[in-house]
Amino acid sequence: MSRLSVLARRPLSALPLWLAHALRAQGGPVPWSAVGRGALAAGPLVAGALVVGRGTVGVVAAIAAMLAGINDRPGSRRAAVQRLGVPALAGAAGMVVGTCAGQYGGAVALIVVLAVLGLVAGCVSAVGPVASAAGTQVLVACAVGAGMPLPEPGWLRGLAFLGGAGWLLVLRLVLPSPGAFAGDYRFDGERSAIAGVYDAVADLLEAAGGPQAIARRAALTAALDHAQDALSGPRLRRYAGSGAERRLHAQYAAALPLAEAATALAWAGEPVSARAAEAPRRLAAAVRRTTHTGPLPAPSRSAPALRALDDALLRAAEAFDRGDRGDGDALHSRRRTLRRLLRVAFGTGGREYGMRVALSFGTAAAVAQALHHEHWYWLPATAVFLVKPDLGPLASRVLCRAAGTVLGALLFAGLAAVLPQPAGLVAVVTVSGALIPVATRHFAAQTAVVTVLVLALVMLGGEPQASASRIAETLLACAIVLIVGHLPMPGERGGGVRARLAAAGGAAHAYLTHVIGGSADRPARWVLRREAYRTLAEARTAIAVASAELPALARHTEGADRVAAVLERLVDTVTACAVHLDDTGRLTPLHVHRLDRLLGDLQRADGLGVLGDLTGERGRLRANALPLAG
Repeated sequence: MSRLSVLARRPLSALPLWLAHALRAQGGPVPWSAVGRGALAAGPLVAGALVVGRGTVGVVAAIAAMLAGINDRPGSRRAAVQRLGVPALAGAAGMVVGTCAGQYGGAVALIVVLAVLGLVAGCVSAVGPVASAAGTQVLVACAVGAGMPLPEPGWLRGLAFLGGAGWLLVLRLVLPSPGAFAGDYRFDGERSAIAGVYDAVADLLEAAGGPQAIARRAALTAALDHAQDALSGPRLRRYAGSGAERRLHAQYAAALPLAEAATALAWAGEPVSARAAEAPRRLAAAVRRTTHTGPLPAPSRSAPALRALDDALLRAAEAFDRGDRGDGDALHSRRRTLRRLLRVAFGTGGREYGMRVALSFGTAAAVAQALHHEHWYWLPATAVFLVKPDLGPLASRVLCRAAGTVLGALLFAGLAAVLPQPAGLVAVVTVSGALIPVATRHFAAQTAVVTVLVLALVMLGGEPQASASRIAETLLACAIVLIVGHLPMPGERGGGVRARLAAAGGAAHAYLTHVIGGSADRPARWVLRREAYRTLAEARTAIAVASAELPALARHTEGADRVAAVLERLVDTVTACAVHLDDTGRLTPLHVHRLDRLLGDLQRADGLGVLGDLTGERGRLRANALPLAG
């Protein structure tokens, strides 16, 4: 039996983390709505441009539609405006800047401009997913604008880019999703997200007292984050303007005390009757169908957390039946000020990532300029995607990018040899655009589809078939990013993980101080609770990526997973304390003992030294908790 066949038979858990990550793909149903939008985006755009004799304009618009399609993820239409619109604006600006730099600057000036832009875009990417997508698009568009031989001036290229991404956004806002007519189809994303929260509450109740409780609580956090994002985003008025929207806000608000009670029950570690999970299931069905809940089965009221669950169900039933107005601004999240965003962008994590992006992007541009290749812009554009931690660990990204590019280039070479032009190439672009939403489940598959699409667009723009050079440029970019990724940088390595853990520790500290301080302000408590769990989830994601790096990189964040695990147990305990205080006004000795023990565990586990505010106040917090225990 060959070595490869033995390797294929081994479970992923037996492989090194960096290799297992490269082989792992996301699951889930096919996003047919996104598939349909992808088919109607890049292909029709370039076809229309060819008909009117402006094929190169269509190529730019199709590239923008392709990049927007990569960001076209499940969620609400309002959230899509920000998720697709902000990166599109950044990409259009990058296209103009790149065109001017390529036309009016020499090779040295162009490399400097690209490196500086990479530094700024990398720092800004640390702010969040939308900022990361904007940073990616501004760099890719800048490289394309500087290097792709197009006859249009910079301003027209920018408008074409904005038009291509805007076309996909219009499709996202206008086209209904399958099965979206149970209510106002404009809010199908919000309904699905809120129903997912109630289902996650039911799942956690069913898992209470069992080994799946921790994973179900994490799934509840993810569902709440998704619902919060679905309800947020740009709107013309500050508050929800329609009855349907106000009802959704009320349903989201009604889920928060349910989630709190379910977390407290899971923390207790005792099984809950199946009757307790039945009511959240009915609430989820009512959200999806926009119907009344009907009678809800009441759980036993034998413990504080069960009484809190019953009270939350009663309030939820009343909110559902009344069609409560709700507060259009009460999403229980703290607004991030400009000062706070700048602190995140130019903090340790942002600076470290910004320097790596600048070095990778600038080096790739310099090497490409030295090679005098006609498609030199492919090298820095490829480096941008390879340097993004959003797409997984560095080794996994490099392996997937190389494999996907080779597969896509060979596939396109075969298609280009047999398909008629330009109709066949337009068909390739259309099919590739439709496949992108499915291919995003694995980076290698996404790379293969994007490679086919880009090579087709290059030929439609009047350039020769370039599969061989695409493979060579990608392998060279992989080598550059691998080298840069392992270079020492000023400051401590693992800055992104440290920054995420520090944010999670600060949020947990604020939540703990609020609860132990005896405040009766529940809305403020829910804001702090949501922020504590959201920042923990973000830290967990960063830690998972860092732990799957090659050993030379992974060792810089060793112990971070232990710190995050203790933080999660601490936040769960604080939630249980809050529910118990609501019911009895005091804590049990068990609550105080758990808090004290977990704070001690944090002091011992914090080898990275990022939780000073939390671990340094153990004595004061114990002093505040003891009186509450009587």
